[in-house]
Amino acid sequence: MTQPMIQTVPEPSSAVQPRVLGKRIMVLADYVHPFVYRAGFPQGLPEVDAVLAAGDIPGYYLEFLATKLTVPVIYVHGNHENEYINEGDGRIPPRGVIAAHGRVVEEAGLKIAGWGGAPRYREKGGGQYSAYEARWGLAKLAWRARGGVDILLTHAPPTGPHAGSDYAHRGCPQLNRFMERRHPALLVHGHIHEYEGRKLEYLDEATGARVINAYGYRVLDV
Repeated sequence: MTQPMIQTVPEPSSAVQPRVLGKRIMVLADYVHPFVYRAGFPQGLPEVDAVLAAGDIPGYYLEFLATKLTVPVIYVHGNHENEYINEGDGRIPPRGVIAAHGRVVEEAGLKIAGWGGAPRYREKGGGQYSAYEARWGLAKLAWRARGGVDILLTHAPPTGPHAGSDYAHRGCPQLNRFMERRHPALLVHGHIHEYEGRKLEYLDEATGARVINAYGYRVLDV
């Protein structure tokens, strides 16, 4: 059985200093990981304060986490919008978890701002937003976060080292603007499945935010 790797705040390579929150979190995105989705879970998982799901996590997986853990599970939707549960003749949101898109939620002693979906890359399909929608929506979110936030939970990455080389996985510059305005300690995102030689995380030089790719699952000391 694969054991989880707990990672700590890295030593900064410049004068930028990351803000330490003193929490341990589990982050997930884009993939139903066999270590997590198993009968024996959470055996082998260290104690965590919260779970952050960064999009394209099936609804049944979110509900599984909510039934197996006693800590809050906070999520945003991905570009595939598969977080719903098919029940009867329709779809319903997953139960027992906290939807954070467009909101600031306070759980486990953390203030978490959420922004789901990805920059629009095709004409049709939910879970995508235009540049105008990102500007307007993230400006509203920044106003709601005017008292400051600890974590920005997104599906798409900001522009920078984690942005994909293809159009569908490009970064969202409005997320960078949010970081500049509200200075979260962390930005946790999904959407980027193939790392293309990139590191799993980096320190944003402009804001001091620790930017984390949550693909699969990871346990982090933050």
